[in-house]
Amino acid sequence: MLQRRSIRFRLTLWYAVVLTAALGLFGGLLWFSLRHRLLAELDRDLNERTQRFVTYFKSELSEGASDREVRDELNEFCQGLPSSSYLSLSGSNGFVFRFPAGPALNEASRRLHKQFTADGDTFDLEVQAPLAGVDHTLELLRWLLWSLLPAVIGIACLGGWWLSGRALKPVQALTETAHTISVENLSKRLPEPKTGDELARLAGVLNGMLDRLEQALKTLSQFAADASHELRTPLALIRTTAELALRRERPSDDYRASLQEIEAESQRMSALIDDLLTLARGGTNAAEMALEPVDAAEVLQNVCGKLRGLADLREIRMTVSCGRAMISANRAALDRLFLVLIDNAIKYSYASGEVIVTSRTIDRTVEVIVQDFGIGIPPADLPHIFQRFYRADRSRSSAGHGLGLALAESIAQAHGASIQVESIEGAGSKFRVTFPARAPGASENLQVARVH
Repeated sequence: MLQRRSIRFRLTLWYAVVLTAALGLFGGLLWFSLRHRLLAELDRDLNERTQRFVTYFKSELSEGASDREVRDELNEFCQGLPSSSYLSLSGSNGFVFRFPAGPALNEASRRLHKQFTADGDTFDLEVQAPLAGVDHTLELLRWLLWSLLPAVIGIACLGGWWLSGRALKPVQALTETAHTISVENLSKRLPEPKTGDELARLAGVLNGMLDRLEQALKTLSQFAADASHELRTPLALIRTTAELALRRERPSDDYRASLQEIEAESQRMSALIDDLLTLARGGTNAAEMALEPVDAAEVLQNVCGKLRGLADLREIRMTVSCGRAMISANRAALDRLFLVLIDNAIKYSYASGEVIVTSRTIDRTVEVIVQDFGIGIPPADLPHIFQRFYRADRSRSSAGHGLGLALAESIAQAHGASIQVESIEGAGSKFRVTFPARAPGASENLQVARVH
């Protein structure tokens, strides 16, 4: 039930509990300290009375007075004591003296016993003082504590309720503003108090989160728009081809040509959809890849073998120099990463040009370099080439859909690798992928990587 209360209520309640405990402890310590002090004062007073009485009694005995005379002198001496005092003296020779005459005090009292010798006899002395004054003072203090502490606690709780309300006022402002933020106005931000305290830092963190959410939503919207645009063209072409084929009777060769065109566009659309799914999973960390020990040089050799026919068709010479380079990777994903980079290098090389593929191990990293001497990338396009659907030269890349390098970067990040690109327009490009090298003797157990 308590957890469903407001923070203001809980703060005030805990403040009241702590304050009550603190004031209760303070009141208890004050009461016991005063009681100890009052009893110590009373004991010191009784001790002083006893010392004076013993000294006076011994001086009277030394003068040789009779027992009756001694009692009279002692009675006269005791007249100077507080009226509530009680004193009893008895000796081994039968001497007895009490002041006042009669039994001991019936009320609660503080007692002091002393035994001494005088004139060859042993005497027992008992001095009493009532505790009524001490009890009265303590009772007065107890009454003040019981009557004033609840009032103090009540006033403090009201002050705590007011102070907690002022302290949490920025939270209320944050809550009200947060209620107004939705997908339609995601650019709106929470007010940040200029206090530099925890609430200000919280508002800053939440605004940073809103910035990231807004950017992610913009990216998602742009991704959906670009995907729709890319899918519209093959679908329109498939539909147009089918409609033209069905409009009238045609020779079988025409139908075959139409079906081949539809098949080609379907394959292109399937490849596009596969790439979109991979990127969508990567953007939400949903794609998991099993990692294993892989020789990057072996994967590079296989990819170059697959693309050698395409390179020969364009009369491009491929130079492969790969040393053993062990990394922890997903073989299929790594194959796709290298396929994208080498395919791009071949695609954008000049006829009769060269593509150089190398791999090497440097310290604790493995570098894979794919270099071509083709058309290069304009400086204005270089910062954007890893963006989805971005194509620097759309007139010459109409066969692609601008997802290759985005996929390559996503796969590299999933492996803890990075991609850097150096390019000079008209002179070629160099893509460098840097992987963390696999430590010798590392466990062969499969790991799991998430595409980011």
